Amino acid sequence: MRVFSLEHRWGNPASVSTGASVDISEELITVDFAVKEVPSCFCQNKEQDGEAVWEDSCVEVFLKVPWGEEYLNLEFNSKGVCYGARGKSRENRTEFSKSEYAKIIRKPSGVFEDGKFYRWMLSVEIPSTLLGNIKDLRIVEVEGNLYKCADLAPEPHWLTAFPINTPKPDFHRPEFFLPFIPFVDK
Repeated sequence: MRVFSLEHRWGNPASVSTGASVDISEELITVDFAVKEVPSCFCQNKEQDGEAVWEDSCVEVFLKVPWGEEYLNLEFNSKGVCYGARGKSRENRTEFSKSEYAKIIRKPSGVFEDGKFYRWMLSVEIPSTLLGNIKDLRIVEVEGNLYKCADLAPEPHWLTAFPINTPKPDFHRPEFFLPFIPFVDK
C-alpha cells in the first residue's frame, strides 16, 4: 500500500485537503480517499453513473498498464456516483457500460459537517478486468494519477498526487502518469 497527500497545482489554493491510499492485490486496485473541504468548495448534485461528476466535489483515479495505449478515468462524487471511460487521450473516449459500472465497488461514508468543514471518505475497488486480461495485478507496475476537483463549486479547485506540468488543469495527460507502487530494481 502507498499513501498520498494530494497537492494544489493550479490557481489559488482552496481550503481543501485530500489524502488517499492505493493498494494493489491480485485482482483489485483499492483506493481510499479522505476529503476535508470548506462549504464553498463542496458541491454534490449528480445522482446516476455516467453523469458529469467532475462538476461536483469529486475524486478521480486514472489508471494505465505499461503496455497499453489506453487509460481509464474513474471519477466519483461523495455519494460514490461514477463517471468512467477509456481511451488514448481526452478525445474519443468510450464511456463504461452499465455492466462495467456495476463491477466497481464503492463505499461512500456520507458527508459530515465538522465545524467549518465538510468531511467525506470514499473507498473504491476496481477489478483487474477493467484494465484487460490481467491474471495478477501485483506483478504489473500500474501507472496513473489521483485527483480531487470540483469544477462547478463556488470555489473550484484541482489537486493531484503526481505533478502535471501544464499551465492550467488538464488531468488527461498520461505522459505525467507514474507508478502507484513502483517496483524496486526491475
